[in-house]
Amino acid sequence: MRFIQGIHRAAGLALCLAFVAPAAYAQQPTPGAVAVAREVVATTGSMAIFNPLVAGVIEQARLLFLQQNPGMAKDLNEITAKMRTDLAPRLNEVNEEVAKLYASAFSEQELKEILTFYKSPVGKKLLNEQATVVDNTMRFAQNWANSLSDEVIGKLRDELKKRGHQL
Repeated sequence: MRFIQGIHRAAGLALCLAFVAPAAYAQQPTPGAVAVAREVVATTGSMAIFNPLVAGVIEQARLLFLQQNPGMAKDLNEITAKMRTDLAPRLNEVNEEVAKLYASAFSEQELKEILTFYKSPVGKKLLNEQATVVDNTMRFAQNWANSLSDEVIGKLRDELKKRGHQL
């Protein structure tokens, strides 16, 4: 059990360092830039990808204990349900760090321009349509790659047969 706890602590520390260390070396953003960056993050929905983090970490821990003793299922379910509620506000820590990362990458003026764009009709349209465009792009890329794969396999097969290989 201590070994597993040590692994979780090490993994958590590594994640924290990977997430926070780049910001430590960047120029410290101004409070104004961070405030505008928070608004950019909220307007763009950038935090949506992080929403499952708290529940996911809790679920992983629940499964770890459940594997060790399936008889703890009822207690684990009760405890982790409460933990999801209690720890949900911790997501604000991620939100704040994301805002600081934006504020480190862009000046306050650039962030204001970005925010103005995303609040404009075309910026709102981009936010609304982006997921659909990305989904369609991924579907096209998958179909294209499958077609290319078929073509490559066919050409390889033909060339190998020319060289006397039985396939």
